This record gives sequence, C-alpha cells and structure tokens, in this order.
Amino acid sequence: MKTNNTLTIILLSLMLWSCGSSTGEKKSDFLLKTNAPGNGISLHETLNLTIKNPKNLPIDSVSYYLNDQRITETTNLNQHKLGKHTLKAKVHTNGETQSVTQPLLILNDQHPTVYSFDLLNEYPHDITSYTQGLEFYNDTLYESTGQYKESKLRKVDYETGEVLKNINLANEYFGEGLTILNENLYQLTWQKGTGFVYNINTLEKTSSFKYNNSKEGWGLCNDGNVIYKSDGTEKIWILDPNTLEEKEYIQVYTNKGKIGRVNELEWINGKIYANIYQKDGVAIINPKNGAVEGVIDFTPLKKKVTQHQGLDVLNGMAFNPKTNTLFVTGKRWDKLFEVTVKPKQ
Repeated sequence: MKTNNTLTIILLSLMLWSCGSSTGEKKSDFLLKTNAPGNGISLHETLNLTIKNPKNLPIDSVSYYLNDQRITETTNLNQHKLGKHTLKAKVHTNGETQSVTQPLLILNDQHPTVYSFDLLNEYPHDITSYTQGLEFYNDTLYESTGQYKESKLRKVDYETGEVLKNINLANEYFGEGLTILNENLYQLTWQKGTGFVYNINTLEKTSSFKYNNSKEGWGLCNDGNVIYKSDGTEKIWILDPNTLEEKEYIQVYTNKGKIGRVNELEWINGKIYANIYQKDGVAIINPKNGAVEGVIDFTPLKKKVTQHQGLDVLNGMAFNPKTNTLFVTGKRWDKLFEVTVKPKQ
C-alpha cells in the first residue's frame, strides 16, 4: 500500500473555522487581524497580531490572549497545543475596554511518519469478545469488552487465551477502555457517564466515578502519573488520578486537520497510541500538544483471523514491558497478535 493510501486510513479532512471578529452585545469598533490564512497556522510558526481601527479611534493600549493566556502581538506557537483556540484582543479606548475575538486553528508542521510491523507471534483470543480495552500488568493481560448484556472485565493468560477471572457488568452498561495505575484498575462505560474502579489483585469493585466534562467513555491509558481518556471525538482528556476529574484536554491533529473517533489508548515510551474507531490504523500522538507524529497500518491483520458474520474492526492494544512488544487484536477476533513496529519501507 502506498504512503498516501495508508495515511488516508485515519486522516480526516481539514476543517477551518469561519472568520469572526466580535463578542458580547455590542459590536466592537476594532478588528483583530492575523497572519494565519483561513485562521489556520502551523506549529512553530510565529503568530503576528494587529488591530485594525477603521474609525481611527484613540487607542490607549491593547492586550492579547490565546484562550485565557496572555500573549504578545508576536508569539511563537511551539509551546502551544494543537487544535481549535480563541484569540482575544482587549482594546482600551476612550475610557472603555472593547474585546474582539478571532478563532485560531493550530496544526502540526510535519507529516506523520508511516509505520508497518513485523509479526512475531499469534495467540488464541476469545472470538466472542467485543474487545474495547487491553492492558498488561505483571505479564498478565487484562481485557474490557463491550455490548449491552455482554460486557465483561477479564484477567487472561495471553499465551493460552485462558480466562483466569471474569467479571460481568450489569446489563445496562456497555464496557469500554481500561487502564491500571497504583494497584487500581479503571474501566469506562460508553454512554452512562460512569466509570468503575477495581482492586487489581482481586478485581473487586471498590468505587465508581462520573465524567464531569465529556459525554462518553471510549479509551484509557496512563503515564504513571495521570490518566488519559478519549471520548470518541478528537479530544483526549487528562484526569486527576486521585479525583478522576477531567482537568484539561489535548486535541488530536495532523498537519492537515483533526483526527476524530479516537478510541482505545495505550501509553508506550512517552507517546499515546490510539486506535481510530472503524479504521485499521493506529495514531502515535504527542501527549503534550496532541500532534500525530506517526500512523501504523495494521490492515493485514484482519485477514489473518477467522472470517465470520460477527467479525468487527481492529480494536485493542497492549504493550508488554517484559517483552518490549505490542499486542493487537480486534472485536470478535479469534487471534491476539504480537508485533514490533517499524518504519514503512
């Protein structure tokens, strides 16, 4: 497959905002102008801001903001997150302050690197499992599965496929992603706005939590300090590990536009690996700014599993630090694949 075709697997079209220049009830006498054509600009470019004053009103001072952060009229963007933002200028004139706003879309400045893989091993996997989340802990695989009246949390011997322990979710819950941090296993549900916390040693449910900003639960991972959560959009939320409150988010973008339907997550060597729902590609994401730095084409794997009526898409990744390899499966796949990732030739 050619590089452009591989990128098409997960790259979505660019959606720039329309221009805007005023907020509040009163229309501003001023216009905020940028050097960003179509309000889009690449990371590491310098943003230049100017105020247009068509009425030639006296201006005492101007202050500029990117979201709520104070910036100057000339600002390098290399420390800012990608995605949609709001520019604001506060113009002080004739004893009053007028505000004028403008949308800004910050894009990555590099094409994602395209990766393929080497297949090392194939292991048995429960063909009935609608896999939503995978994670290793002490060389044992933990799996969360979905579908109403079928959702489960499992502890699995990955080499044999044997289910070592199984917890069925209540029928009203659709299981989603999971992650393990500080002896706790965290599991999401889809549309109920609820997640569950389990003791990793016993899989006893110890508490639950609510999503305070996002509407849905899709995927989870952690970096050892904080938890990252996807909600089926281009956003990945950053959760406080103690309160599980969604504190802030990054937006997943390439140099062309946003990546939506971000699903199951895995933290690998300082990057977030993300399944893109209903695609056979995985995005490698910079957790600091949301930039898609690479894409992995896993298209050949689906052809290696038993083809049946209930077969569904690629979903489920787990990095095993003991073997330093990645394990990949899908929804109702009868195989779990062990791979290493390499640049596409």
